[in-house]
Amino acid sequence: MLMRDRFIWMAALAGLFCLFAARKPLPSGKVSPPAPLYPLPSQKQLDWHEMEMNAFVHFTTNTFTGLEWGNGDESETLFNPSQMDVLQWATTLKKAGFKGIIVTAKHHDGFCLWPSKYTEHSVKASPWKGGKGDVLKEVAEACKKTGLRFGVYLSPWDRNRADYGQPSYIEYYRNQLRELFTNYGPVFEMWFDGANGGNGYYGGARETRRINGATYYDWPTTLNLVRGIQPNVLFFSDAGPDLRWCGNERGVAGETNWNLINNDTLYAGKPRIERLLNTGSPDGTKWIPAEVDVSIRKGWFYHSQEDSLVKSGERLLDIYLTTVGRGSTLLLNVPPDKRGLLHENDVAALADFRKLLDREFGTNLAARAKATASSTRGNDPAYGASRLTDGKKDTYWATDDGVATGSVEIPLGKKQPVKYVLLQEYIQLGQRVQSFTIDAWQGEGWKEVAAGTTIGYKRILKMASLETDRIRVNITGAKACPVLSNLEVY
Repeated sequence: MLMRDRFIWMAALAGLFCLFAARKPLPSGKVSPPAPLYPLPSQKQLDWHEMEMNAFVHFTTNTFTGLEWGNGDESETLFNPSQMDVLQWATTLKKAGFKGIIVTAKHHDGFCLWPSKYTEHSVKASPWKGGKGDVLKEVAEACKKTGLRFGVYLSPWDRNRADYGQPSYIEYYRNQLRELFTNYGPVFEMWFDGANGGNGYYGGARETRRINGATYYDWPTTLNLVRGIQPNVLFFSDAGPDLRWCGNERGVAGETNWNLINNDTLYAGKPRIERLLNTGSPDGTKWIPAEVDVSIRKGWFYHSQEDSLVKSGERLLDIYLTTVGRGSTLLLNVPPDKRGLLHENDVAALADFRKLLDREFGTNLAARAKATASSTRGNDPAYGASRLTDGKKDTYWATDDGVATGSVEIPLGKKQPVKYVLLQEYIQLGQRVQSFTIDAWQGEGWKEVAAGTTIGYKRILKMASLETDRIRVNITGAKACPVLSNLEVY
């Protein structure tokens, strides 16, 4: 072969190789992952997202007086549950699927469910267990036995204390926090709300007191004190700094629900911020997700006249869809009765709720489905559509940088009923999706059957009754290339 012919032949082979290489996917793992889109959740916030459902337990003298907000002058002798069994609380909630319990260590009336050495207004002055009882200790131990996480609510407002509104009360409050976080732990969440100041007993003054919610408690110093004892605790309030209120107590997170918010001008109890708290802010500078608190009853404390008003399993399922199904965590209040037990009606409703969850979300029709996507990051299978259906939470489908839209098609194998589509973003790299639609194959073409805005940790869309053998999810807008970790169909 002449040298010139050899050169032409080798050049042609090289050209073919380059053409083939351009079409062939790059070796798995050789394409860089998407850059993080800040702000990002901390590890403890990621763990909290995965809990999905926690229980609130409101219990104090109000349980025995019929009040929702005690005045602070209630006698300690009122607190005397006859059949107290916190293990019944924990096992009931565990069976229903809850991951943690947050108990009202002290509500606005100031009565303490533990024998605080800083006040006599506590269980140590009650006839329950001869003044030797400790509700918090029992709940913490029951949580350990059942594998639940333990949290506390400590009301900043105290209608019993004579010095509420004065600097000395802040030291009292901090002393009680030292007790809680030193003697009862680990505590996964500290909960405090925006009810701060008003009329009360106040050691006999019986007057109305107002405080400046933005400055009185000096929250940075208070929270740093707690972090110094238990650094992994999450703080909930209107302003965070770790978790925010959803803006209502109806069990409804925003249909648009960003985990992001600017909290530099927020504080617990700040007026007229409910809408902002409900939706979050797409340009927020802090990752502060919404937690949705709602009661299984009309009130927060047990009242016998509400025994017939307990939310049904069907209603709790609806609340699940408007909380967990909108990227929030559900905090469902289930208050013990005067016996110190969860009432039979509440227990039955929780059991029905669990059955409905298992029925509605028992079989994922998309599990291991051979998903296909309109585009894949770098044509690398490491970011392919199959990552959405592989059952692994640490893999994800992603597009190239600058590609903020895309679609994924899921074959279901055969035509069958479809009611829900569940989506999850890989929030370790930030929250990105701004809008999406869901199509179902109907007859000879695609038909839009649902649409949404944000996804976040989890989004569940319920659709009108339909039958199909294919589902398509279209990301129609995103702040950066979409990064989705999971897609399920039920």
